[in-house]
Amino acid sequence: MKKLPLIVIIITSLMLQACVHKIVTVPAKIAYKTTKGVVKGTVAVGKAIIPGDSSDDDDDNKNKRKDK
Repeated sequence: MKKLPLIVIIITSLMLQACVHKIVTVPAKIAYKTTKGVVKGTVAVGKAIIPGDSSDDDDDNKNKRKDK
């Protein structure tokens, strides 16, 4: 009869670990997705505002020099 309380404690602790894992990972995933979106938006705005800072222009100039 002493095995039953031990089994119950082990099963309960495993169930609680699963709950704690969910409680910790869900907010972390939400924070990661939100931060990723904000950073992408900031980069896009920065590229739109800063004139002449495009690597595409540099690549075009290099290709024109090679053709001559």
